[in-house]
Amino acid sequence: MGRPGASDITRRLAEICGSSFARLAGPADEVAGRPARWVAVPGDAPAAGRVLRLAADHELAVVPRGAGTKIDWGAAPDRVDIVLDTGRLAGFGHRPDDAPEVEVGAGTPMRAVQARLGRGGQWLPLDPPSPGATLGGVIAANEPGPLRHRHGGPASHLVRLSYLDADGELATVPVDGAAAAGGDPVRLLCGSQGGLGLLVAATLRVQAVPACRYWVTCPVRHPAEARDLVQVVTTADLDPAAIEADLPAAPALSPFVHPAHPSVAGRGVWTGSLVVLLEGDPADVAERARQLTALLGPTASGAFQPPPWWGRYPFGPGDVALRIEAPPDHLHSPLYVLQDVARAVYPEASGVPVPARGSLAAGVLYAALAGPLAAGDRVTRIVDSLRQTLLPRGGRCVVVAAPPQVRAAVDFRAGVPVPAGLPEAKERVDPHRRLAPGRLPGGL
Repeated sequence: MGRPGASDITRRLAEICGSSFARLAGPADEVAGRPARWVAVPGDAPAAGRVLRLAADHELAVVPRGAGTKIDWGAAPDRVDIVLDTGRLAGFGHRPDDAPEVEVGAGTPMRAVQARLGRGGQWLPLDPPSPGATLGGVIAANEPGPLRHRHGGPASHLVRLSYLDADGELATVPVDGAAAAGGDPVRLLCGSQGGLGLLVAATLRVQAVPACRYWVTCPVRHPAEARDLVQVVTTADLDPAAIEADLPAAPALSPFVHPAHPSVAGRGVWTGSLVVLLEGDPADVAERARQLTALLGPTASGAFQPPPWWGRYPFGPGDVALRIEAPPDHLHSPLYVLQDVARAVYPEASGVPVPARGSLAAGVLYAALAGPLAAGDRVTRIVDSLRQTLLPRGGRCVVVAAPPQVRAAVDFRAGVPVPAGLPEAKERVDPHRRLAPGRLPGGL
């Protein structure tokens, strides 16, 4: 069936969603720089299904959107006809306060999930760094936070997922142990960015809120020192809940060289910190904190509150955001290369910090290219150099987000592997490529 006029689609979306919840798209409704034509905010799953069927009838592309905290992450879709906003697909299923599971609508903000569970002394041990993120957005982006070290990512907490396929048909996927560990289909739905279906609701396992949480901080002078301290922590029997590093990457010396180089021997070249979170019974946490502090040395200190940067990305609007992945033993190497190359492509970069932050023990760091470094040609040279360093070490560098003026010069799909089974799954649930077309790895 051909495409009707814009006014007709607007009218039909208003009939489905309500006149206040369907409109022509505006400048703020772009998806990774790609403009949309309409915005629809259905009130429940059946209405969302009708929006998808309307799109199918008229060959319109649909891109789901939660709070929009990661709407500019990754590759731009090939086209965006309808942005399907999940803000009204929110709320909680009926449950006793002490139930071990909770059903949550995809549009529910994570803060609301934690607040609701907290009234009964429970929580969901999932802490995505995106402020204001919805549960559906966290699952769709497969976004973990510092707690990934002990508790895993989004799939680790799932019992069931409910989603709508490209034809608006509702499916519920039960999650067994294999799927929670990364098996199909949950492995594919987590991180699919709406390309395999519109997430409607999820049932998740919850836990009792830890009686005590304590953060132990140790300053570090350079990435190699942070790597060594992570090895100390992970080989000790201390059961940390999270291990995070903040490496501001503002070198104290003009030439950024390895700390073992004779010219800088004995002097700090990079000031940052390694922070370890301990959770559990107060007496047990106190004893583990004492042991950890002794291991880390006299500069270590502890607090019952995290440092201000904890659980936050190092990048902001206007920055180029990079995700660097490598085995923990090798993750420090690209950080030296990052600063060296940044100075090479922009000689005045000696005063421009390249902050990096993340979970060294999990082999994941995020870095930000800001200001003069966030230019298309410079970004390309920096990323290419990082990839050459990471490839023989079994790692990769992915461009997560970039400002509009840089997007055209950056390949967002490079370095992103196509998961096994993804092409077959896309063909099965969306053969006509109507769900976020081109957004998935490989341009699917």
